[in-house]
Amino acid sequence: MHTFDLIGSSANFRTVLDRVEMVAPVDSAVMIQGETGTGKEVIAQAIHAASPRRNGRFVAVNCAAIPSALLESELFGHERGAFTGAVAQTMGRFQSADRGTLFLDEVGDLPLELQPKLLRVLQERQVEPLGGNRTIQVDVRVIAATNQDLWNMVKERKFRADLYFRLNVFPITLPPLRERRDDIALLVKHFVQKFAKRQGKLIDCIPENVMEELISHDWPGNIRELQNVIECAVILTYGRALKLHSGKLLRQNPESAPSRTLDGAKRAHILATLRETNWVIGGRRGAATLLGLPRTTLITMMRRYGIARENPGWPDAQTDRSVRNQYLSNLPAFQ
Repeated sequence: MHTFDLIGSSANFRTVLDRVEMVAPVDSAVMIQGETGTGKEVIAQAIHAASPRRNGRFVAVNCAAIPSALLESELFGHERGAFTGAVAQTMGRFQSADRGTLFLDEVGDLPLELQPKLLRVLQERQVEPLGGNRTIQVDVRVIAATNQDLWNMVKERKFRADLYFRLNVFPITLPPLRERRDDIALLVKHFVQKFAKRQGKLIDCIPENVMEELISHDWPGNIRELQNVIECAVILTYGRALKLHSGKLLRQNPESAPSRTLDGAKRAHILATLRETNWVIGGRRGAATLLGLPRTTLITMMRRYGIARENPGWPDAQTDRSVRNQYLSNLPAFQ
C-alpha cells in the first residue's frame, strides 16, 4: 500500500490502516468521518492507491467550496448553452473519474435538492449532463468524507437517509491528533525533514522542550495544524536545532482547561489566530494558512462559532496594505 503521509504506530491509527487495507480491494462506497485536519483526503488517496483502480484518476470535489448553483454542473457536466456562460460542452467530475475514484469531501454540505440526483447516479451508474437529454455510463468508485454528524442531519431531515446509507457502506473514523499523541513525535520528525529538504536546510535536532510542547498541545486543527506549525518553525529556524515560534500554539489556563469543551477550544484557537494576523483571513500569512484550513472552511467555522471582527470599524486587512505591513513589521526576528 502507498503510505503517502500515513505516519503513525498508535493503536488508534493502526485500526484505521487495517480498515483501509480491508476495503481497498473491493468497490464498496466508503464514508470517512473525522474532525477538520485529520487527513481524510490522504486516507481516501491511500484506498485508491491500494485498489484495482489505482491506474485510474483520483478526482476530489469539495462540496463546501463550490457554490450550490454550480455544483450540479461540476459533478455531472453541462451541455453548451445549458445556462448563461456555458459556451462549450463540459465534462463533469464523474466522467473525469471514470474507471477511477471520486472523492466527495465535506459531503454534509451537499445541497438537499442535489442529493436525489447524486443518489440516482450512484444507483444507475449513469450521469445526465445539465441541459441535455443524453445519459453517459460511468464506472466510478465513490469515497465520501465529512466532519459533521450525518446521522443527526438525517434525523433533522437535512440529509437524505437513502443517500446516507448508500454512501456509508464501509465507515472509517479518523481519531483526532489529541487521541494519538504517541504518533506526534513521528509526525514532527517527518514534517521537519520534509520542509527542511524543501527549503534547503539541514535541521537534525529537535530540542526536548520543543518536542514536549508539541506533544502536550491539544491540536484542535489536528495534523493539518501540526504540519503548518512545523513548516513555520522550519522557516524561522537558522541552524540545525528546530526553533518553535513561542506564540504559535494556543496557551490554555491549566485550571480552566479540563472544563473547556472542544468547541470552546476550537473557537479560542481560531480567535487567537485571527488576532495574531490582524484579522487577515486569506493569503500566505492569513489565519486560514496558519490554521491549515481552506479559506472557505475558516469562514464557515467563524460563522458556526459566532466569531466576528471585534472592531467593525477596522478597515479590511485583506485589502488594506498599511495594516498588512504593520502586521509583518511586528513579527519576531530570530537570529
